[in-house]
Amino acid sequence: MNSVKSSESSDEGVRPYHHGDLRNALVHAAAALAEEGGPDAVTIRAAARAVGVTPTATYRHFANQADLVVAAKHEAMDRLAATILDLLAAEKPSPHPAEAAVQRLAAAGRGYIRFALAQPGLFRTAFLRPHDGDAHPPGELSTILAEAPPYAFLTTALDDLVAAGWLAPELRPDAETAAWSTVHGLAVLLIDGPYAACPDAERDRLINATLGMVVRGLSGGPASDSPLNAE
Repeated sequence: MNSVKSSESSDEGVRPYHHGDLRNALVHAAAALAEEGGPDAVTIRAAARAVGVTPTATYRHFANQADLVVAAKHEAMDRLAATILDLLAAEKPSPHPAEAAVQRLAAAGRGYIRFALAQPGLFRTAFLRPHDGDAHPPGELSTILAEAPPYAFLTTALDDLVAAGWLAPELRPDAETAAWSTVHGLAVLLIDGPYAACPDAERDRLINATLGMVVRGLSGGPASDSPLNAE
């Protein structure tokens, strides 16, 4: 019994977070810092201070500050996914497969933008470009994207559109890139660009117009991009 007591007292500052809880507490602290100030606000010292431990205790779970930022990035992405799921769950699906698939696609896009507007710091953190130590070798793009919740939602929605006959199979390849980049671009313009100053009504109109354009663009049209390459 004495040996157990000695072991606990030797790690006084970490005791509330034994059995791995400290790491989770630090991740949530890092996410809170990112929420307030974006990825640049996430530091070992600030996260340790928020949790009430020393920086030394933090290094038991994270090799360095970049490691902690990556953990905050994953937490931010999970929260983005939760926002999208909440909006999808709130939808009353249409009995028609094509309309239901379009509803899911639009809801996912709306949830994506809603998260960006409500949590710009976390949104910037979720899409932070990894540092050199996290660089992935060529050929692993599909693996990286498959682990990103927004990509997974989008892939499922697009496959549903094909199955419902809304999206032509020949237009399916790379449709994720076009749809995702459009919605992501609008989100960035709304939080960091000229659209940030738009009144709520105008902002909502832009969101509806953009999502409508994405849906209409997926409904058909020539598969060839030759008009863009015409000389």
